[in-house]
Amino acid sequence: MDKYLNIAMIITSIALITSVILQSKGAGLGGLTGGDAGGIFTARRGIEKTLFRVTIGLSVLFFLLAIITVIVTG
Repeated sequence: MDKYLNIAMIITSIALITSVILQSKGAGLGGLTGGDAGGIFTARRGIEKTLFRVTIGLSVLFFLLAIITVIVTG
């Protein structure tokens, strides 16, 4: 069980990192270094809105997996 939880954590963390990188509006990886993203308050439409919700879902899943892993191994 512990092995499967660790694999799920790794997959979820990679997906979460990818979704956060894709959200940067700059030129891909250039946005990570503090590139100008235009404005702070922008309306999310279409794929941006979907990606935002996927990121929230992945972060909640990552948090729950971390708690479950601590409970199972503890």
